[in-house]
Amino acid sequence: MPLDYNPEKEIPDLTGKSIFITGGTGGLGAASAIHLAKHNPSHIYLSGRNATSAEKVIKQIHKINPKLAVTFIECDLASLTSVKTAAEHFANQHSTLDILMCNAGIMALPPGQTVDGYELQFGTNHLGHALLIKKLLPLLEASANADANPRIVLLTSMGWRMHPCGGIIFDKLKTTQDMAFGGPWQRYGQSKLANLLYARELAKRFPGITSVSVHPGVVQTGLVNDLRVKEKLFVYATTWWMILQPHEGAFSQTWAATVDKAKIRNGGYYEPVGKLEDGKLNSTARDDALAERLWDWTEEALRGF
Repeated sequence: MPLDYNPEKEIPDLTGKSIFITGGTGGLGAASAIHLAKHNPSHIYLSGRNATSAEKVIKQIHKINPKLAVTFIECDLASLTSVKTAAEHFANQHSTLDILMCNAGIMALPPGQTVDGYELQFGTNHLGHALLIKKLLPLLEASANADANPRIVLLTSMGWRMHPCGGIIFDKLKTTQDMAFGGPWQRYGQSKLANLLYARELAKRFPGITSVSVHPGVVQTGLVNDLRVKEKLFVYATTWWMILQPHEGAFSQTWAATVDKAKIRNGGYYEPVGKLEDGKLNSTARDDALAERLWDWTEEALRGF
């Protein structure tokens, strides 16, 4: 897949910008951090579960930009308490935030639940990120002014198309949501549809912040490498000709995080690189009533956190 994008030239100067990347300790998150580090942001925060992996990424960044402040924040998106703690840790150190990249995710896993009892992929890919966004929204809003346009970039996937009939099965989200046919992919599609819908709803409710959903492409990361054999064969059989390496897969999200605000549509769905693809959305993905229902369900689920 040819990608007409050069981050070295197209990412602008990021002096004074603070950046928070979930899943920043490997894969696309680490690759994004490395691209962004070359353009002089003030501070990059990498969240994840593995401090050892984070240290390796921080060393890579410091080879590029020795003076850049880079901090690891432990955060397990499958635990709302962990997410709350991570957000509060960041907020105790910063009063503003310029870029929130919701990059972390899991894919096509066997049935399971988060520590809070939610279906594992939905709880991790959507709900964990939703709490982080909710906690950091005041800091993003504080960054907005005539010259600045804070960003929320939510990684979705073209896998949103595999969502179950109805899009999001709300009454099953506090179960393992085991399904007889294609369960791992239906649950994944449901969570990625939620990322897409939530970005659009954020744009509607917080217009001073640019919120978009981004499909990074099919990327050779742990997300694919760690799949069970059947799911891995499905990925390779259907996408082998378009598989990207992590440094290429990160192009879409770094573009979305840094492109001039006049060139990006708030609430839009983008495919590599910088291609607005709202026209590819089916009726479920375009359903504003479903997006509102997801917002209301999420607010209720996060009550108390």
